Amino acid sequence: MHHHRTSTSTSTSTSRRTVLTVGAAAVVAATVATATPASAASGAGDRRLKRLISRMSLEEKVGQLFVMRVYGHSATAPDQADVDANLKEIGVRTAAELIAKYHVGGIIYFAWAHNTRDPHQIADLSNGIQRAGLARSTPLPLLISTDQEHGIVCRVGEPATLMPGAMALGAGGSRSDARSAARIAGAELAALGIRQNYAPVADVNVNPANPVIGVRSFGADPQAVAGLVAAQVKGYQSSGIAATSKHFPGHGDTEDDSHNKLPYIRHTLEQWHALDAPPFRAAVAAGIDSIMTAHIVVPALDAAEDPATLSRPILTGILREELGYDGVVVTDSLGMEGVRTKYGDDRVPVLALKAGVDQLLNPPKLDVAWNAVLKAVRDGELTEARLDESILRIFRLKAKLGLFRDPYVTHRGVDRTVGTRSHLAAADRIAEGTTTLLTNPDRFLPLSRRTHRGVLVVGADPASPSGTTGPPTATLASAFTELGYTATALSTGTAPTRAKIDEAVAAARGKDVVVVGTYNVSAASSQRTLVRELAATGVPVVAVAIRNPYDIAQLADVKASLATYSWTDVELRAAVRVIAGRARPEGRLPVPVQRADDPTRVLYPVGHGLSY
Repeated sequence: MHHHRTSTSTSTSTSRRTVLTVGAAAVVAATVATATPASAASGAGDRRLKRLISRMSLEEKVGQLFVMRVYGHSATAPDQADVDANLKEIGVRTAAELIAKYHVGGIIYFAWAHNTRDPHQIADLSNGIQRAGLARSTPLPLLISTDQEHGIVCRVGEPATLMPGAMALGAGGSRSDARSAARIAGAELAALGIRQNYAPVADVNVNPANPVIGVRSFGADPQAVAGLVAAQVKGYQSSGIAATSKHFPGHGDTEDDSHNKLPYIRHTLEQWHALDAPPFRAAVAAGIDSIMTAHIVVPALDAAEDPATLSRPILTGILREELGYDGVVVTDSLGMEGVRTKYGDDRVPVLALKAGVDQLLNPPKLDVAWNAVLKAVRDGELTEARLDESILRIFRLKAKLGLFRDPYVTHRGVDRTVGTRSHLAAADRIAEGTTTLLTNPDRFLPLSRRTHRGVLVVGADPASPSGTTGPPTATLASAFTELGYTATALSTGTAPTRAKIDEAVAAARGKDVVVVGTYNVSAASSQRTLVRELAATGVPVVAVAIRNPYDIAQLADVKASLATYSWTDVELRAAVRVIAGRARPEGRLPVPVQRADDPTRVLYPVGHGLSY
């Protein structure tokens, strides 16, 4: 799948013309062109930035603190359905109107908001947003962000390069690969005008039942996670984008999803220092540009039991003072229930700023949040100096990223960078090092094409994280076909019905091997029945866990089992190359797999992984 290339000269000249026509922008650029890096606390750059801040109205200052969603593929001419959605949720028609009315300092892209259709469109949207920012009476560039973690959280899809996700990289264990993956991913985001990525995840996933982090984490070992976090921070930031470690102070040991409720982390202070803190310390030491807060309660860190996003003891006392971090602090989305449980939508942004936050991400009702901050300053609950402190951090970051100099991107830059052959080849190479062979008792793998040519692929087909890959059964079958096997696919779902199981059993007749893609198999899952009945046909079954690696604990009678840690194409293709013997399995479990009958006992420890 490739994007259509348009004339690069048109895009480039438009970009240059825009820079030249926004005269006021040149003044701002000259004011801050030599601004110091985000880590600097003083100096000539800061003085210039402070002079710029002093010329801003209170309304402009409040707006700079907000990073907001907006619907549409264009900043000025979105589809009518997106205009309607914007009017309903934000009270504006377009991104340009959002910037004019609320002076927002950043915009976050989502696929569901139709911001990320294809690379040239994304670049044009980014340029339109920057034009709107520089057209204001105080011309200011915006910091455009997204959640491009790779693996199971991806907002920008193909033809951009999609890398293995965090737990896959944890299985690979290579800091060099983690850094390369981030460097490539960062370069492609920068070419699209996205200059802040909400990655890497720094949570240590010590709870197999964690419903929200899981394979988004590099693993269960704090030091291993810390090393990979630092590598990705350096990789992203070497490409000219801001990395964001999340979710401080650590979301790895929870059984609740903060999107839906307010989770509690019961770690002691000692446990927090040993388990949760190391990756964040490593990120700070690596020069991380931004850190995202978690909507979680950690009583050992804040006796008031406020969510960390609203906790001054956690954000100022620990993150700022104990860890010595002076970069940008951004909230997790303020639309999540975890931060809305204890306080109203009008109090949340004010309390977050009082706690030590700089950027307020995606409030459910922007007018409520924006006016609440404005009122808090006018009433004296927040000082204007407090706002200036956060704006200075945000401006330092924008200056470091060169946004005051030239915030625009070009189609030519997109075509030179996004989804290039070398980037795609690197993704495949890195993915090969992550596939983990968990069981292979009879040395059934590698699979011989001479004796096992006929392949049936069945299993779960969860939606593509980016909307551009899969479905997994088809991807697996296609990869086998490309290697000379005769493969067919049958989607049986995450909860196979009796009819689907019967259909799969019938389809297995005459096949040489069945490959089953499993997805978070529980004790009560009908996926277990599917695997059991397929194995009973006598046709060899190979299980591929396409999300959490814990599935093998629930499965019996399989000839071999592997873990890919995600169902994006790059990881599934790598798994097929491993199954076929075109690549050696090199991945090692970055989390332990507990026994199904006794979760206190480990079935496969961290570091387990077979090869051939």
